[in-house]
Amino acid sequence: MIKNYLTSLKQEFSGYNTAKLMKDIMAGLTVCAVALPLALAFGVSSGATAAAGLVTAIIAGVVIAVLGGASFQISGPTGAMSAVLVGIVASYGFAGRVFRVLCGGCTAAFSRYF
Repeated sequence: MIKNYLTSLKQEFSGYNTAKLMKDIMAGLTVCAVALPLALAFGVSSGATAAAGLVTAIIAGVVIAVLGGASFQISGPTGAMSAVLVGIVASYGFAGRVFRVLCGGCTAAFSRYF
């Protein structure tokens, strides 16, 4: 199993060069700029501390980077939104989720006026 993993990893990185590394670093910094405040917010909104949200995002990022295998996989703090939405649907049903999405959209759209 490990031999197959290493073989596929070697094939994946064949042709990798410095230009691609620089593009990956810029992409990583961009994702970090978005994911960092999101992770802090998820920590606070779940009732924990902002530090707990940050630590959870870092640990989840490392685990997903090592074990993840699909390009369409949801990873990082954005995946935590699934857990939040499941709780809303369990408590208030599908109509509660639709209401929450509409409230969030209205708040974002009209926040500049308030």
